[in-house]
Amino acid sequence: MTNSTQKPVQFDAIIIGAGQAGNPLSAKLVKEGWKIAIIEKEHEGGSCVNFGCTPTKAMISSAAAANTIAHADEWGINVGSFSTEFNLVIERRDEIVKMFRSGTTDFLEKEEKIKFYRGTASFAGKKIVQVKDQNGEEHQLTADKIFINTGSVPRKLQLKGLEDITYYTSHNWMDIHKLPEPLCIVGGGYIGVEFAQLFSRLGSRVILLQKHDQLMPREDRDIAEEIHKFLKKDGVEVKLNADIIRVKNSEGNKIQVQYTAGEKTEKIDVSHLLIAAGTVAATELLNLKAGGIEADNKGYIKVNEKLETSIEGIYALGDCKGGPEFTHISYDDYRVLENHLFGNDTRSLNDRPLPYVLFTEPQLGRIGFNEKEARKRNITYRKAEMPAGRIARAIETGRTTGMVKVLVGGDDQILGASVLSGEGGELMTMLQIAMMGKLTWQQLRDGLFAHPTWAESLNNLFAKVE
Repeated sequence: MTNSTQKPVQFDAIIIGAGQAGNPLSAKLVKEGWKIAIIEKEHEGGSCVNFGCTPTKAMISSAAAANTIAHADEWGINVGSFSTEFNLVIERRDEIVKMFRSGTTDFLEKEEKIKFYRGTASFAGKKIVQVKDQNGEEHQLTADKIFINTGSVPRKLQLKGLEDITYYTSHNWMDIHKLPEPLCIVGGGYIGVEFAQLFSRLGSRVILLQKHDQLMPREDRDIAEEIHKFLKKDGVEVKLNADIIRVKNSEGNKIQVQYTAGEKTEKIDVSHLLIAAGTVAATELLNLKAGGIEADNKGYIKVNEKLETSIEGIYALGDCKGGPEFTHISYDDYRVLENHLFGNDTRSLNDRPLPYVLFTEPQLGRIGFNEKEARKRNITYRKAEMPAGRIARAIETGRTTGMVKVLVGGDDQILGASVLSGEGGELMTMLQIAMMGKLTWQQLRDGLFAHPTWAESLNNLFAKVE
């Protein structure tokens, strides 16, 4: 163990967490000639590579393939019987994760200007970071610039009996190596909904418990109801207004979940319980107080529009600072910081767009305001909406589920879009680019787009502006 009286090792910068902001930042600092220390407690790449975007979307693609085969007769194809080999789905997923992770690991471990510490970091004083590595050794580091990129962790639910059972979260779900029979998911937000369709299409019976009266409460009710419909079509049993009374181990290595849904009290025995009920900042182990760093009552680090904390020279990036928890937001945090440190300092957190995609089938792509947000802010808008079944490309490809809705303002600019359709994320991004270029809704209505494409639907959509 390192002697506590030993002088801390000096670096130009310390990065705590090798996530989607910390990794590109390390590459930039190395390029600028800085000597840096990087501390990572678990796996390089952050949540996206290790248990978020990469593995979930890999498995969603397998589930989509299974669903296409299961409904092949709708395209006039007779495939007979088929089976889903869950172990091979897992194998494919893990290979993809390994490929994404290995490139980052190689860079961090081989770059001469980087000292890579595998361990847990905490502040031991002002700009002094203590690392306890995997061998139990302790190291003290210091630098004028410190960057915190520790991400988030699942929110702990206070459920009776939860401490006595084995359950899964959005962080350790990859430890599920056997197809659940059945699976109970707690939480009807974005993560829970993706998991529900994914496992259902792979062959699980899925029961989704949502405490609110609609799925994904931030979305407009009509969008949420469309999502509810296609989940039901995929076999997911959605229970709204559901409150869990208790969970406990049951016979046959099962878990019994007792809950109320409306006025009914029900019990189900499941093989796996997956809790997807939100996240909190992963800052509990950092001892922020010792470093003089301010955080809110939920542990999120307070930053200004340039990502600087209450201590000059210490910055927080990604999920640990609060706000939208998306990979692209974390990466843009890096770009704000890179511009602040080495550029013309014109970028900030202020007024940046927030695009995101729910990767179900159909996808939900969101940008700007929806009706719920516009009403809350007393924003005057006009609306256009259209069923996905009116899109020629959707009919031809057999992907007619969903709807598309856009809001426009008095200046004829697009205020926002909710695109629930095949390739919804890509279609939403077209609308985002139009917003960035300040195109009017009339220009999209009158634009000449190739037939038959998803983009062509913008003609008919904007012709419906009320």
